[in-house]
Amino acid sequence: MPKLKTKSGTKKRFKLTASGKVKRGQTGKRHGMIKRTNKQIRNKRGTTIMADADAARVIKSFMPYA
Repeated sequence: MPKLKTKSGTKKRFKLTASGKVKRGQTGKRHGMIKRTNKQIRNKRGTTIMADADAARVIKSFMPYA
């Protein structure tokens, strides 16, 4: 059997932590900053850990060797 490739979009968007959880960027920071409060903008900096159900879907579908 040939090796499976990881989806290239997945490589760019997600990283795995040492414990196997999926790390992703925060949502809601692309546009429309005027209508968001400064607190919201501050809190959406950096990355966050994905929910378990979504993480399982990403790993199963797009990261075959994760």
